[in-house]
Amino acid sequence: MSAPKTFYYFAYGSNLKLSEIRRSCPSAERKHRVKLADHALVFPRKSEGRQCGVASVEVRAGSEVWGGVYEIAELERQRLESREGFKPNRPLAANSYVPANLTVFVDGDAAKPMEVLTFIANPQTNPPLPNPEYKSLILAGAGEWKLNAKYIAQLEQIVTTKP
Repeated sequence: MSAPKTFYYFAYGSNLKLSEIRRSCPSAERKHRVKLADHALVFPRKSEGRQCGVASVEVRAGSEVWGGVYEIAELERQRLESREGFKPNRPLAANSYVPANLTVFVDGDAAKPMEVLTFIANPQTNPPLPNPEYKSLILAGAGEWKLNAKYIAQLEQIVTTKP
């Protein structure tokens, strides 16, 4: 019997927290701490569920986003897509997030590239700031992954709505 098919998913926002990703992907297993080069963490969209601005990544030379790569059962891909507000049968612009294949670097080492799936937000005009609870999820996940102290310090500077 062959092993079940899996895919690698790059988490950079609330899905860094294992309990968050497992809400839609119970098979998710932590694999690698990684760096996405020449990208920045941004909050370009409002989540109706969270009622605040939510994370995405955008190309920005010289910046970097740290996160984690999970290995997830292929059977759970549709649940992850649904959670990210993506439906393959509608126009890309009608989706909250769209899937993207990116290259990340294991432990930030340029000699260790890895191809991963992630989701990138379709930006909205004038999205709200993230709220303190959402920021806390990202920071908790960053701690679980033991992301480097410099990057965690950057995350701590995320401006939020007032509690």
